[in-house]
Amino acid sequence: MIHVLATIEIAEGKREDFLKEFRRIIKIVRDEDGCIEYGPAVDLQTSVSEPPRPNVVTVVEKWASVPALEAHLKAPHMDRYREMVRDVVKDIQILVLQPA
Repeated sequence: MIHVLATIEIAEGKREDFLKEFRRIIKIVRDEDGCIEYGPAVDLQTSVSEPPRPNVVTVVEKWASVPALEAHLKAPHMDRYREMVRDVVKDIQILVLQPA
């Protein structure tokens, strides 16, 4: 199993627009072979964390393997999703982790 954290910086004021498009693909992705967990998260104000980033969405994922993740990234529905959000996404940083 691998863990993926995708930090997506969104254009100012466009986070809800991004999330609307993202939510359209969640079930499709969760039905992919090898997908264990897949969902968006946003920063929460707490006494133990950094200040919230209003223009950031973090996608928390778990995949059975690196090949499953690679197949996900090449899936036609992901190409369509990327096209739908390209005007609101400013930057993406992806971390792929393995349990220690």
